[in-house]
Amino acid sequence: MIKGIKKVFLTKELILSKISSYDIFRFYMPNKNWEIDVVTLSPFRDEKHPSFVIGPKGEGGVLIFIDFADTSLKGDAFKFVEKLYNMKNMFEVYSKIDRDFDLGFTTGTTTKKYEKIIRKYNKPEIVKKDYSFIQVKTRKFTTEELAYWNNYYQDIDDLKANNIFSVAEVYLNKKRIVLGNNELRFGYLYDGKWKIYRPLSDRRWKWMPNNVPITAMDGLDDIKDCHTAFITKSKKDYMVMKKIFPTVCAVQNEGAGCFSDENIEYIKSNSEKQILSFDSDEVGVKNSTSITNKFGFEYCNVPKKYLKDGINDWADLAKVHGLKVIEEYLINKQILK
Repeated sequence: MIKGIKKVFLTKELILSKISSYDIFRFYMPNKNWEIDVVTLSPFRDEKHPSFVIGPKGEGGVLIFIDFADTSLKGDAFKFVEKLYNMKNMFEVYSKIDRDFDLGFTTGTTTKKYEKIIRKYNKPEIVKKDYSFIQVKTRKFTTEELAYWNNYYQDIDDLKANNIFSVAEVYLNKKRIVLGNNELRFGYLYDGKWKIYRPLSDRRWKWMPNNVPITAMDGLDDIKDCHTAFITKSKKDYMVMKKIFPTVCAVQNEGAGCFSDENIEYIKSNSEKQILSFDSDEVGVKNSTSITNKFGFEYCNVPKKYLKDGINDWADLAKVHGLKVIEEYLINKQILK
């Protein structure tokens, strides 16, 4: 009788029958302190500013990764391993995971090393962003909050017009989020979805919680049937630029994922010319170049000479140097007549 190991055809589903996508990300991520939906340093380069995130998407909240500095680097846990180790195909990826976790599919035997690995930590609850439930109790704007926005040439009427609220309490999936008594915090409301903005918090908590779809946009009515659509990457930049240039809109961040087919169709069909404006730092310029090349936009970022002062977006430029500086720059660039 001929004996041997039964040949097994490795598949994604077979591997996920023993370990999860979270287990794979956790095992191979160089930064072991990463958290779901929290931007962290990219494992694909040496960088000082975080540009990489792992979070849920799609039915069932499947974990995917995206590198905002290079949006070609995105996908599920298996694609992550493929990119991280420069592998030729998925068979190599499946084989590596099988060996490293000692799943035993190709060898026919296992020490169940994978069980020891995944017992060392508690898996977090994976909540698909679109389905996370956020409740907000609002309050009157405080003097400090109004002063903050006044730095950016916005008054209480501007805040109301842009669906910005002062926040008293926030609940995520019916659990209260702890907020500091004197902490600046604002709620951005988009069709029943909330993005909480804490401008003075660190990056980990600055936009938390947030269940606003990445494709949500500000200013769609402002660019309807216009000549030039000026596209910024944040609500604050949008509000500042609108004081100078009336046909402005904004996406949620600098990632290509903001530009859905529907958004591109709307922008292109309502404007003769499109000018993209992201941050003027290295990441912002790289994303600007990638997106403008993909969609045929032009782009105009804050002049790089202001980077030495820590200024890389329109809102901070207005805060430090005033709206007149921006107006003169746009006139010089022949964007504003």
